Order: sequence, then C-alpha cells, then structure tokens
Amino acid sequence: MAELIRYSAVELRQLEHVVLSDVNLSVNNGELVYLLGRVGSGKSTLMKSFYAEVPIFSGSAQVLGYEMCKIKRREIPYLRRQLGIVFQDFQLLTDRTVEDNLMFVLRATGWSDKRLMKTHVQEVLSQVGMAQKNYKMPHQLSGGEQQRVVIARALLNSPQLILADEPTGNLDAETGAEIMELLMQICKAGTTVIISTHNMNWVEQYKGRNLYFKDGHVKEGER
Repeated sequence: MAELIRYSAVELRQLEHVVLSDVNLSVNNGELVYLLGRVGSGKSTLMKSFYAEVPIFSGSAQVLGYEMCKIKRREIPYLRRQLGIVFQDFQLLTDRTVEDNLMFVLRATGWSDKRLMKTHVQEVLSQVGMAQKNYKMPHQLSGGEQQRVVIARALLNSPQLILADEPTGNLDAETGAEIMELLMQICKAGTTVIISTHNMNWVEQYKGRNLYFKDGHVKEGER
C-alpha cells in the first residue's frame, strides 16, 4: 500500500505560536482518517500543512512525494493538483454557474480543450449526483447541493487525497449523512480521505483511523 503522507517529529507554528509539536504520522493510499479535537487544537493547521499553506517549522515531512520542508513556491501548485479540498463554507464562485465554477478550476490547472473540459465536468457532476444542476447558480442550490459541487470540484483532477475540513458542519443531519456517504464511496474507490469533524456520530458510523488532538499533540486512537 503506497504511503502518501509521512511526518516525523514535525512542529507547526502560526505567527510564532507553537500549535503542534512532535507530530509523527503516516497515511497510506485508500485510508479514511479522522482528525478529532476541540476548536483550536490544531486540526486545521495540520490539514493546511498538507498543501503548504502552513509551513513546516521543523522535523521531516513528505506529502505525495514532495519534501515539505524544502518545497519550492513554484512546486506548490503541482502538489495541490494532486489533492482535493472540501471546505465547510463551500467557497464557490457566486457569480457563475456550477459548470463554470468547475471549468474555472480546470483552466487554472492547465486544461485547454473546451469540449474535453465540458465532458469531464459532466462526469464528475454525475459522480456526485449533480448532473442536472450544471446550469444553476450557487445561490439556487441547497447547502447539501453546494457541498456536492464542492466535492465534484475536489475530484476534478483525480486526486490521490481528499481533505475535508468539517464538511458537514453547515448541514442538517440528513444532508450531512448524504455527504458522508458520498465521501465514503470516494474512499472505497481508492482515494485517501482525511476528515476533520466534531461529529462523533460519523466516527462511529463510518469506521476509520482516529487521530486525537490535545495539548499541542496528536495521538492515534486516544481521546
């Protein structure tokens, strides 16, 4: 099983404040991993470090083959093309349709053939059950539908890794369950999924590895 992430004795800081220290972590292809802990415990900081938004202060870190302590600015877009990010607050472009939101991402990541792009957009929208909503504007969609579009956006470049930061945080229980089912399908198809959540119901219902964040440290399988 391929190793996608390896952190050894990693320290992460935000504005000189130590958020996490001595992080030792390995994540393999096809795993489901939960990041669990209170607000401010470092879950989002760790997740952001995976795509080089938060730099590694010290230690050794590899993500998708990149040495994160030595990664060059010009390499970061290539790293980010290999992973998909699902935000709690959607972050869709409100001035364009669902299809145009996804077309924008494809253009930004090097696609140029418009016919192929449109075909691919429809494929990923079908994958998340939104094939008939490609012409809609974001404000015309429910929260659950917007999150499905966000997941479609995350899938555009066939990522090895999906990072979902509180993906059901703004959704009701029924809609949240639908989003979790969708993420589970993606994981079962072979994509690694890392989910930051406060909802222990999901953790009980959809079994994975549990990483607990407390007092600036990350512990596996421990509250």
